[in-house]
Amino acid sequence: MPNPFGKTRDMSKPYAIYTGPMGFEWRVLKTYKLAKNEDSYSRWLVAAKSEATFGSFEMGDTYSVDVEQYGTLAAAEPEWLEAYGITKPYLPTPAEYIDKLTDA
Repeated sequence: MPNPFGKTRDMSKPYAIYTGPMGFEWRVLKTYKLAKNEDSYSRWLVAAKSEATFGSFEMGDTYSVDVEQYGTLAAAEPEWLEAYGITKPYLPTPAEYIDKLTDA
């Protein structure tokens, strides 16, 4: 089965967005493994920003467990929610989340 999140997306159209303390935001642009096969060494390609980056995004690989441990899922594509077994009553899509940020 091919990885549904294996194709790199643009920073403006991530698969999921996680937020955390100190202004952290991780936009997941690609995963290297199927969700069911991920382990503590699995990596995601992300665009990340925080107070330390002065609000600008930096791209690179990071361990998925770090994002999940320190971040809170703020937005995700429906396929992401299904693949990762997330059952929240409502989460905006990344496009809706980003639109709301630009409207503010």
